[in-house]
Amino acid sequence: MLLNNHIKLDTGLNLLVPQLILSLPFILALVIYLIAFVITKRRRKTWPLHRLFLWIAGISCTIITVAGPLAARSHQDFTAHMLGHLLLGMLAPLLMVLARPMTLLLRTMEVKQARMLISILKSKPLRLLCHPIIVSLLNVGGLWILYLTSLFQTMHHNGWLHILVHLHVFLAGYFFTGAFIYADPQPHRTGFLYRSIVLILALACHSILSKYIYAHPPLGVPINQAKTGGLLMYYGGDVIELMLITILCYQWYKDSRPRTFADYHKMGN
Repeated sequence: MLLNNHIKLDTGLNLLVPQLILSLPFILALVIYLIAFVITKRRRKTWPLHRLFLWIAGISCTIITVAGPLAARSHQDFTAHMLGHLLLGMLAPLLMVLARPMTLLLRTMEVKQARMLISILKSKPLRLLCHPIIVSLLNVGGLWILYLTSLFQTMHHNGWLHILVHLHVFLAGYFFTGAFIYADPQPHRTGFLYRSIVLILALACHSILSKYIYAHPPLGVPINQAKTGGLLMYYGGDVIELMLITILCYQWYKDSRPRTFADYHKMGN
Protein backbone atom coordinates (compact mmCIF):
# COMPACT_ATOMS: atom_id res chain seq x y z
CA MET A 1 0.00 0.00 0.00
CA LEU A 2 1.20 3.51 -0.86
CA LEU A 3 0.63 5.09 2.51
CA ASN A 4 1.52 2.18 4.74
CA ASN A 5 5.25 2.88 4.64
CA HIS A 6 7.45 5.94 4.36
CA ILE A 7 7.71 7.06 0.72
CA LYS A 8 11.04 7.73 -0.94
CA LEU A 9 10.85 9.94 -3.98
CA ASP A 10 12.11 8.21 -7.10
CA THR A 11 13.72 11.38 -8.51
CA GLY A 12 16.35 11.33 -5.79
CA LEU A 13 14.88 14.34 -4.01
CA ASN A 14 14.42 13.57 -0.34
CA LEU A 15 11.52 14.93 1.62
CA LEU A 16 13.47 17.96 2.80
CA VAL A 17 14.16 19.36 -0.69
CA PRO A 18 10.51 19.47 -1.89
CA GLN A 19 9.52 21.00 1.44
CA LEU A 20 12.15 23.71 1.03
CA ILE A 21 11.16 24.45 -2.58
CA LEU A 22 7.48 24.67 -1.66
CA SER A 23 8.14 26.87 1.37
CA LEU A 24 10.21 29.51 -0.44
CA PRO A 25 7.38 31.15 -2.46
CA PHE A 26 5.23 31.52 0.65
CA ILE A 27 8.10 32.90 2.74
CA LEU A 28 8.81 35.38 -0.07
CA ALA A 29 5.13 36.36 -0.16
CA LEU A 30 5.23 37.00 3.59
CA VAL A 31 8.35 39.18 3.28
CA ILE A 32 6.87 41.22 0.39
CA TYR A 33 3.64 41.82 2.31
CA LEU A 34 5.57 42.92 5.42
CA ILE A 35 7.69 45.32 3.37
CA ALA A 36 4.60 46.76 1.69
CA PHE A 37 2.96 47.15 5.10
CA VAL A 38 5.96 49.04 6.49
CA ILE A 39 6.13 51.30 3.41
CA THR A 40 2.42 52.08 3.74
CA LYS A 41 2.80 53.01 7.40
CA ARG A 42 5.84 55.20 6.70
CA ARG A 43 3.79 57.12 4.15
CA ARG A 44 1.22 57.66 6.91
CA LYS A 45 -1.42 55.73 5.00
CA THR A 46 -3.88 53.58 6.91
CA TRP A 47 -3.89 49.80 6.64
CA PRO A 48 -5.94 47.70 9.08
CA LEU A 49 -3.73 45.58 11.31
CA HIS A 50 -6.13 42.64 11.13
CA ARG A 51 -5.30 42.21 7.42
CA LEU A 52 -1.65 41.74 8.33
CA PHE A 53 -2.66 39.06 10.83
CA LEU A 54 -4.86 37.39 8.21
CA TRP A 55 -1.91 37.24 5.79
CA ILE A 56 0.41 35.81 8.45
CA ALA A 57 -2.22 33.24 9.44
CA GLY A 58 -2.73 32.24 5.80
CA ILE A 59 1.01 31.89 5.17
CA SER A 60 1.30 29.87 8.38
CA CYS A 61 -1.34 27.43 7.09
CA THR A 62 0.63 26.93 3.87
CA ILE A 63 3.96 26.42 5.65
CA ILE A 64 2.42 23.90 8.06
CA THR A 65 1.10 21.98 5.07
CA VAL A 66 4.18 21.92 2.82
CA ALA A 67 6.94 21.62 5.45
CA GLY A 68 7.36 19.94 8.80
CA PRO A 69 5.66 17.01 10.54
CA LEU A 70 2.29 17.29 8.77
CA ALA A 71 3.96 17.37 5.34
CA ALA A 72 6.06 14.32 6.20
CA ARG A 73 3.13 12.41 7.66
CA SER A 74 0.94 13.10 4.63
CA HIS A 75 3.10 10.62 2.68
CA GLN A 76 2.04 7.89 5.09
CA ASP A 77 -1.40 8.91 6.32
CA PHE A 78 -4.23 9.95 3.99
CA THR A 79 -5.99 11.74 6.85
CA ALA A 80 -2.94 13.96 7.34
CA HIS A 81 -2.88 14.56 3.60
CA MET A 82 -6.53 15.61 3.64
CA LEU A 83 -5.93 17.98 6.55
CA GLY A 84 -3.20 19.52 4.43
CA HIS A 85 -5.65 19.87 1.55
CA LEU A 86 -8.08 21.81 3.75
CA LEU A 87 -5.33 24.12 5.00
CA LEU A 88 -3.50 24.66 1.71
CA GLY A 89 -6.38 24.67 -0.74
CA MET A 90 -9.22 26.19 1.28
CA LEU A 91 -8.40 27.96 4.55
CA ALA A 92 -5.11 29.61 3.55
CA PRO A 93 -6.55 31.05 0.30
CA LEU A 94 -9.55 32.45 2.17
CA LEU A 95 -7.41 34.16 4.80
CA MET A 96 -4.97 35.51 2.22
CA VAL A 97 -7.67 36.86 -0.10
CA LEU A 98 -9.23 38.72 2.83
CA ALA A 99 -5.80 40.26 3.54
CA ARG A 100 -6.11 42.15 0.21
CA PRO A 101 -2.49 41.82 -0.95
CA MET A 102 -3.06 43.43 -4.36
CA THR A 103 -4.65 46.51 -2.80
CA LEU A 104 -1.70 46.87 -0.42
CA LEU A 105 0.78 46.41 -3.27
CA LEU A 106 -0.93 49.10 -5.34
CA ARG A 107 -0.65 51.53 -2.42
CA THR A 108 3.14 51.15 -2.38
CA MET A 109 3.64 51.69 -6.13
CA GLU A 110 4.25 54.80 -8.13
CA VAL A 111 1.43 55.88 -10.42
CA LYS A 112 3.08 54.49 -13.57
CA GLN A 113 3.78 51.12 -11.95
CA ALA A 114 0.27 50.93 -10.53
CA ARG A 115 -1.23 51.58 -13.95
CA MET A 116 0.88 48.79 -15.46
CA LEU A 117 -0.31 46.38 -12.80
CA ILE A 118 -3.94 47.39 -13.31
CA SER A 119 -3.57 46.85 -17.07
CA ILE A 120 -2.33 43.32 -16.35
CA LEU A 121 -5.31 42.71 -14.08
CA LYS A 122 -7.59 43.84 -16.91
CA SER A 123 -5.97 41.53 -19.48
CA LYS A 124 -7.93 38.81 -21.27
CA PRO A 125 -5.91 35.89 -19.80
CA LEU A 126 -6.75 37.04 -16.28
CA ARG A 127 -10.37 37.62 -17.32
CA LEU A 128 -10.50 33.94 -18.29
CA LEU A 129 -8.56 32.73 -15.26
CA CYS A 130 -10.73 34.68 -12.81
CA HIS A 131 -14.06 33.56 -14.26
CA PRO A 132 -16.05 31.61 -11.63
CA ILE A 133 -16.67 28.61 -13.91
CA ILE A 134 -13.04 28.35 -15.03
CA VAL A 135 -11.62 28.53 -11.51
CA SER A 136 -14.21 26.01 -10.32
CA LEU A 137 -13.08 23.56 -12.98
CA LEU A 138 -9.43 24.14 -12.09
CA ASN A 139 -10.05 23.85 -8.36
CA VAL A 140 -12.69 21.18 -7.82
CA GLY A 141 -12.09 19.47 -11.17
CA GLY A 142 -8.41 19.22 -10.36
CA LEU A 143 -9.25 17.39 -7.13
CA TRP A 144 -11.40 14.87 -9.01
CA ILE A 145 -8.47 14.17 -11.32
CA LEU A 146 -6.05 13.90 -8.39
CA TYR A 147 -8.06 11.37 -6.40
CA LEU A 148 -9.79 9.40 -9.15
CA THR A 149 -6.70 8.69 -11.24
CA SER A 150 -3.22 7.38 -10.52
CA LEU A 151 -1.95 10.95 -10.07
CA PHE A 152 -2.25 10.81 -6.29
CA GLN A 153 -0.14 7.66 -6.12
CA THR A 154 2.37 8.89 -8.71
CA MET A 155 3.07 12.23 -7.01
CA HIS A 156 4.41 10.39 -3.95
CA HIS A 157 7.12 8.87 -6.14
CA ASN A 158 8.05 11.98 -8.09
CA GLY A 159 9.37 15.03 -6.27
CA TRP A 160 8.68 17.56 -9.01
CA LEU A 161 5.16 16.29 -9.55
CA HIS A 162 4.63 16.50 -5.80
CA ILE A 163 5.65 20.16 -5.90
CA LEU A 164 3.49 20.98 -8.93
CA VAL A 165 0.39 19.35 -7.43
CA HIS A 166 0.72 21.30 -4.20
CA LEU A 167 1.27 24.58 -6.04
CA HIS A 168 -1.79 23.88 -8.17
CA VAL A 169 -3.91 23.11 -5.10
CA PHE A 170 -2.98 26.44 -3.50
CA LEU A 171 -3.19 28.62 -6.62
CA ALA A 172 -6.48 27.06 -7.75
CA GLY A 173 -7.88 27.58 -4.25
CA TYR A 174 -6.68 31.19 -4.16
CA PHE A 175 -8.12 32.15 -7.57
CA PHE A 176 -11.31 30.24 -6.72
CA THR A 177 -11.79 32.21 -3.51
CA GLY A 178 -10.94 35.52 -5.17
CA ALA A 179 -13.42 34.87 -7.98
CA PHE A 180 -16.36 34.67 -5.55
CA ILE A 181 -15.56 37.21 -2.85
CA TYR A 182 -14.21 40.50 -4.16
CA ALA A 183 -11.66 41.80 -1.68
CA ASP A 184 -8.97 43.11 -4.04
CA PRO A 185 -9.66 45.14 -7.21
CA GLN A 186 -11.59 42.89 -9.58
CA PRO A 187 -11.83 44.30 -13.13
CA HIS A 188 -13.77 41.29 -14.42
CA ARG A 189 -16.84 41.28 -12.19
CA THR A 190 -19.86 39.00 -12.39
CA GLY A 191 -23.16 39.39 -10.59
CA PHE A 192 -23.86 38.05 -7.11
CA LEU A 193 -26.62 35.72 -8.30
CA TYR A 194 -24.39 34.25 -10.99
CA ARG A 195 -21.51 33.72 -8.56
CA SER A 196 -23.84 32.20 -5.98
CA ILE A 197 -25.18 29.62 -8.42
CA VAL A 198 -21.71 28.63 -9.62
CA LEU A 199 -20.44 28.48 -6.03
CA ILE A 200 -23.26 26.19 -4.92
CA LEU A 201 -22.57 23.83 -7.83
CA ALA A 202 -18.83 23.84 -7.13
CA LEU A 203 -19.30 23.13 -3.42
CA ALA A 204 -21.75 20.34 -4.26
CA CYS A 205 -19.12 18.71 -6.49
CA HIS A 206 -16.59 19.01 -3.65
CA SER A 207 -19.00 17.28 -1.26
CA ILE A 208 -19.79 14.53 -3.77
CA LEU A 209 -16.06 13.89 -4.19
CA SER A 210 -15.58 13.52 -0.43
CA LYS A 211 -18.38 10.94 -0.32
CA TYR A 212 -16.89 9.10 -3.28
CA ILE A 213 -13.49 8.98 -1.55
CA TYR A 214 -15.21 7.56 1.54
CA ALA A 215 -16.63 4.67 -0.48
CA HIS A 216 -13.91 4.31 -3.14
CA PRO A 217 -10.39 4.96 -1.78
CA PRO A 218 -7.79 6.46 -4.12
CA LEU A 219 -5.13 4.06 -5.40
CA GLY A 220 -2.90 2.84 -2.58
CA VAL A 221 -4.99 4.28 0.25
CA PRO A 222 -6.27 1.86 2.94
CA ILE A 223 -10.05 1.85 3.34
CA ASN A 224 -9.96 3.03 6.97
CA GLN A 225 -7.81 6.04 6.07
CA ALA A 226 -10.04 6.82 3.09
CA LYS A 227 -13.12 6.88 5.32
CA THR A 228 -11.49 9.15 7.89
CA GLY A 229 -10.06 11.39 5.17
CA GLY A 230 -13.39 11.53 3.35
CA LEU A 231 -15.20 12.55 6.53
CA LEU A 232 -12.59 15.22 7.24
CA MET A 233 -12.89 16.56 3.71
CA TYR A 234 -16.69 16.65 3.97
CA TYR A 235 -17.17 18.21 7.41
CA GLY A 236 -13.96 20.25 7.51
CA GLY A 237 -14.73 21.58 4.05
CA ASP A 238 -18.24 22.50 5.19
CA VAL A 239 -16.86 24.78 7.90
CA ILE A 240 -14.61 26.71 5.50
CA GLU A 241 -17.29 26.76 2.79
CA LEU A 242 -19.76 28.23 5.30
CA MET A 243 -17.28 31.04 5.96
CA LEU A 244 -17.00 31.68 2.22
CA ILE A 245 -20.79 31.68 1.76
CA THR A 246 -21.27 34.01 4.74
CA ILE A 247 -18.80 36.54 3.35
CA LEU A 248 -20.40 36.42 -0.11
CA CYS A 249 -23.87 36.94 1.35
CA TYR A 250 -22.63 39.82 3.50
CA GLN A 251 -21.08 41.50 0.44
CA TRP A 252 -24.32 40.98 -1.46
CA TYR A 253 -26.29 42.55 1.39
CA LYS A 254 -23.96 45.56 1.54
CA ASP A 255 -24.15 46.05 -2.21
CA SER A 256 -27.95 45.83 -2.39
CA ARG A 257 -28.97 47.87 0.67
CA PRO A 258 -30.02 51.51 0.18
CA ARG A 259 -27.14 53.98 0.15
CA THR A 260 -26.89 56.61 2.88
CA PHE A 261 -25.11 59.95 2.81
CA ALA A 262 -22.30 58.46 4.91
CA ASP A 263 -21.82 55.68 2.35
CA TYR A 264 -21.36 58.16 -0.48
CA HIS A 265 -19.01 60.20 1.68
CA LYS A 266 -16.84 57.12 2.28
CA MET A 267 -16.88 56.27 -1.42
CA GLY A 268 -15.69 59.80 -2.21
CA ASN A 269 -12.77 59.41 0.16
